[in-house]
Formats: sequence, C-alpha cells, structure tokens
Amino acid sequence: MLEHWLLDPDVTYLNHGTVGAPPKRVLRKQQALRDEMERRPSQFVLRELNGEQPMPWRHESRLREAIGHIAPFVGSRPEDLVFVPNVTTGLNAVLRSVPLGPGDEVVISDLGYGAVALLARAVTRDRGATLRTVELPHPVRDSGDVVNTIVRALTPRTKLVVVDHITAQTALVLPVARIVAECHARGVPVLVDGAHAPGSIALDIPAIGADWYAANLHKWAHAPRACGILWAKPEHQATLHHPIVSWGSGQGFHAEFEHQATSDPTSYLAAPEGTAILREWDLDAVLAYMHSLAWETGRALTDRWSTTLDTPQDMIGAMVTVPLPEKAGTTADEATRLRLALLVEDRIEVQLHAWRGRLWTRVSAQVYNDRSDIMRLADAVQRRVRRA
Repeated sequence: MLEHWLLDPDVTYLNHGTVGAPPKRVLRKQQALRDEMERRPSQFVLRELNGEQPMPWRHESRLREAIGHIAPFVGSRPEDLVFVPNVTTGLNAVLRSVPLGPGDEVVISDLGYGAVALLARAVTRDRGATLRTVELPHPVRDSGDVVNTIVRALTPRTKLVVVDHITAQTALVLPVARIVAECHARGVPVLVDGAHAPGSIALDIPAIGADWYAANLHKWAHAPRACGILWAKPEHQATLHHPIVSWGSGQGFHAEFEHQATSDPTSYLAAPEGTAILREWDLDAVLAYMHSLAWETGRALTDRWSTTLDTPQDMIGAMVTVPLPEKAGTTADEATRLRLALLVEDRIEVQLHAWRGRLWTRVSAQVYNDRSDIMRLADAVQRRVRRA
C-alpha cells in the first residue's frame, strides 16, 4: 500500500496520526482544483465556492457539494455539518459561543489535547468561569471507569463537558456515547473532540448524541491539510459563531463558516476524494486491518521491552500507546533526544513523549505499515536502551 503515498521509502513512518499524509491521488485532485481555480479565480472563489454571488450555472455551491459527499461518511445530514481548517478552530467556535459567566464550570480531562486545554483555560478565564480538569484513571481496566470518573466531577455549576473521542497521547478510544448520555441526564451539554476518529474507527456522529462534534479529515480520512469538520445539533446552530468575524457573521450556521476571508479552499473540496478511496479499499477491511495491527503492536512491543500493555482491546483503534523500558528515561528532554535519534540514525519516525514518570511511544498503524515496521522500532529502541 505504500505505493499510494509520497512518503519517503527510506523512513519507517509510524506517525500518521500526528499530521496525516494524503495519498497521491488526493494530492492530484487537489492540484487539479487549484489549476481550475486559477483559470477563473473570481468565478471560482466568489461565485462557485460558497454562492456569495449569483451562479446560474450551478444549483449548489462547491462547499455544500463537498459536504454532501462527506456527511454520509460520518453519518450526518449535510445541513448539520460545515468545514473548518482543523479541530482547534471548531472547538474555538463552540467554546466561544457557549454562554459562560462567573461561577460556571467547564470540565475537561487530563488526557485532553494540550491546545484544547489552553483554549478552555483562556475562555473560562476571560468569562470569569472555572476550568476543572479531571484526572482519568490509569491504567484503564474498564471503559466504565472513565464514565464514572467524569460523572463524579459534574456539579450543578457545570455548563459544558469537553471530552476526546480518541485521546491524543494515550490513544484511548473513550466511550463517548455513554459519557454524553450520563452528562445529558444531568442537564450538561457535551462537546466531543474527534480529531483522530474519522477514518480510524467506525463513526456515526449523530448516534453519539453529543451537542457538538469537531474532527479532522486530514489525519485518517486522507484529506489534504488543513481540513476538518464541525457538526452541531440543529438547536445549537443559530448560536454557533465562527471565532473569526467575517462576511457571514450573523447570517446563519453555513454562512458563518463558509463566507470567510480568502483562503485556499482546495483541501475541503478534495476531501471527498479521500473518503472515496477508503470506500474503494473497503472501509471495514481498512479499519479491521489497522485495529489488528495496533493491537499486535502493543503486544509485540511490550513483550520485547518487558513492559505492560494495560489498555483493553476495545479501547484501541488505529493507534496504540505503550511504555518504553524504564532505562529509556523519564523526562521530556530524554523523549526528545530519543525521538530525534530514532529519526536521524534509525530512520524511524514515531511519536514519543514523557508522561507519569517514564517514556511512552504512540504508534500509528496505517495500511502502509506492517509487522516488520513494528519490529524495526522494537529492535532500535532495545539497542539504544542496552547501549545507554
């Protein structure tokens, strides 16, 4: 499968989840769109892109047409979905649109993405509200422990819960539908950060029941960077505003997010090519392969390094995070040095971080990876630990 990507064949790439990697075919589609746009720039951008000006030759804007292809992939109606550059933009939109005041609380978890924690801290500080960070259990023996921990953190002052569908560093698939149901039973709305979900696990956004759901398509759904989506329940759409005020401000959900300042829209318009590829490759088979390889990776690495994989199999998607040998180090600086050495000397690109007093690696299991890639990483780390 590696032949479908531009990835350097001399580097073992185990880090797909960080910034994605669009297949060659998607990049060709994006370039064709750029070429088309440059032949008639004003027509493409001002008329056809979002219908800002009359376009009698088209009955639907290019953005709405592209959303129409993406919506079934995530189980959504097109009218409940808009494009955003990335999850961070989508979460900014929601957090800055939710009414908060002194005494109100926003609940996040300690496994949340760092930029999201910074965002939540900034919004609550500016509104005089309180940010509560819940420490989730580790190791997780049962997904119900996660649900119970979040529920216990709720108070009558909780106005919003922000939860990951798949956690960034620990790569845990959280039981978001159960979390949402418990929060709603207590009158608390939920925003889900689904950065890693589309294309890595089966996804039906409305079935989760959340109030808002933001996700990236440029990670596992094979869209070009930068490309994400924001989904909102119909009852929240009128009060949802783009964090950048532009021409669509106050004109409704679609206009808020589609009548924006000039940018390159081709990542959005090429996104349907990525989902088309996944359908052609048989999405169910792709998801099954990646999950199987991720699970095998966890067992193989911990066996080689004499560490332990404590994650239940049903909480693993297309990524797995495992502990390195204790002798590998404990600090962020040691993680940075080891990650760089693996790339420069061993030609292996993989995510590595320090957490809870030791080093961990998060391995992405894309369809272009196989067991030999995993064993290269296992051997390289083991050699370095012995040398140290």
